[in-house]
Amino acid sequence: MANWRVAAKRADFNAIAQKYKITPVLARIIRNRDIIADADIDKFLHGGIRDLYSPLLLKDMEKAVELLMAKIEQQKKIRIIGDYDIDGICSTYILYRGLCECGAVVDAAIPHRMHDGYGLNEHLIDMAHEAGTDTVLTCDNGIAAYTQIAYANDLGMTVIVTDHHEVPYEEKDGERAYKVPPAYAVVDPKQEDCTYPFPEICGAVVAYKLVLLLLARHFSKEWQEIMESETGYALLELAAFATIGDVMELKDENRIIVKCGLELMKNTRNIGLRALMDVTEIQSQNIKPYTIGFVLGPCLNATGRLDTATNALELFCAADTQSAVQIAGDLKAMNDSRKELTQKGVEEAICLIEENGLLNDKVLVVYLPEVHESLAGIIAGRIREKYGKPTFVLTNAEDGVKGSGRSIEAFHMYDEMTKCKELFTKYGGHKLAAGLSLPKENVVLFRKELNNNCNLTKEDFEEKVLIDVPMPMDYASFQLVEELALLEPFGNGNPKPQFAHKNVKLLSGRILGAHKNVGKYVVAGESGKRFDMMYFGDLEAFNAFLCNKFGEDNVKQIYEGGSCGLAISVVYYPDINEFRGNTSLQMIMKYYQ
Repeated sequence: MANWRVAAKRADFNAIAQKYKITPVLARIIRNRDIIADADIDKFLHGGIRDLYSPLLLKDMEKAVELLMAKIEQQKKIRIIGDYDIDGICSTYILYRGLCECGAVVDAAIPHRMHDGYGLNEHLIDMAHEAGTDTVLTCDNGIAAYTQIAYANDLGMTVIVTDHHEVPYEEKDGERAYKVPPAYAVVDPKQEDCTYPFPEICGAVVAYKLVLLLLARHFSKEWQEIMESETGYALLELAAFATIGDVMELKDENRIIVKCGLELMKNTRNIGLRALMDVTEIQSQNIKPYTIGFVLGPCLNATGRLDTATNALELFCAADTQSAVQIAGDLKAMNDSRKELTQKGVEEAICLIEENGLLNDKVLVVYLPEVHESLAGIIAGRIREKYGKPTFVLTNAEDGVKGSGRSIEAFHMYDEMTKCKELFTKYGGHKLAAGLSLPKENVVLFRKELNNNCNLTKEDFEEKVLIDVPMPMDYASFQLVEELALLEPFGNGNPKPQFAHKNVKLLSGRILGAHKNVGKYVVAGESGKRFDMMYFGDLEAFNAFLCNKFGEDNVKQIYEGGSCGLAISVVYYPDINEFRGNTSLQMIMKYYQ
């Protein structure tokens, strides 16, 4: 059962409300997000593009831009090497467009997941060298490519790294010795001596900041002027898209980037993005983080998983609607195929876990030799959601075994992998996600080592439900829903506010949806006032809970015409339902007990 907790953070909510002309409820929610100082509250409520941090605050940024300016002037060939996921694709596009606008001789290479693997490798370095490349510019990768960059140096090429991943380290006597690659410039906010105010940005934002400064120097302008130009706005859209797609926390600068980027996407300047919205039947005026995370983004990821992510890069580079629609249609079709393969893999993983004694493991390591290696991360995420445990999914690859991991908040995946790094031929990642390669003979040992080293407790596995405000539904209103919109965009790191109400009476209910997986109920609070309440979660589990608590006959009455009211406690948020021109207030149930 989930552990419900009411946020007990204190402040003078009435004073905050009065100062910022909001309700005390909203003031309390903002405090629950650890936003305390006046300047931070003001930025949270009213922050805009001018509140973004200067590119110059990133270590080595000046150095990187000066070198690129020199290479552009000398017409030396520059090659961008990105990655095959959403962040890598967006990063590559941002750098490519920025360099093209400066008149650079530039091309881009995105690694093939199957043939090249993640990030830089000797094969990609050789290809760049054979093509006459003078300077390699990485994005969303490179921070862990120490030997590969040293190899590029030996071949006479210059390397600039732009990345956002953790810097590899070796731990001796409790001290960490970080191993920064020997590139000419390394722009990564995770470096120990980088003083950038908010290091939790994605690779595309790092690329965006570099391009802002590069264009500013090229056109002899301030970077703020470039940021508010047509090109700056176009690139901000892609930085926002990547921030959502890479599941970065929507805090501080990220929240502003996403907030502004989503507004720009409503009238997107990118022909390819517009085409992708059209083929997936997304109304641009309604675009949200959910839309990108679960509809548009997976279409980009699918091409890197089942084919080559070059297709997705071509989508963003498309110069006319006809070619953009053709590419977008292909990406959607590929994603539809990926969904079917993923579901089969999830079912196979569940079967293996439950039939082979893995349920007692604190860290799940699932070896699925026949599953397409590109789907390992998605399957790991689904298994993590189902069992609430850190999960690795491994599968056979051309050069041994490859895998991806998805974690829970209490388990720092990269640090835990570092404890048994001798088992891997390659690994990398951060707190909540990671990738790895290892010899087949180390699979069993990997599972054993992770679990032997694991210090997770029973409490770490409990789902924690944080309640912002215990509030009867009677206090919900259209005005409150409109005010809550000031907190948007919602997503990782800035969740939708959650309210709690005890003794809500279920009066009647209907099961809706083509798959009969949505519940719609009439409920009442202590005052007797009635509300519509929707539930989009596991309806089968909810009905089993009701039957166990109240008996099947009473539950049957709810769905057959009404009952005297079965009292439950719910965590909910208020919402506005729009249907055929009519609007009504409804509650969305998230949890129950």
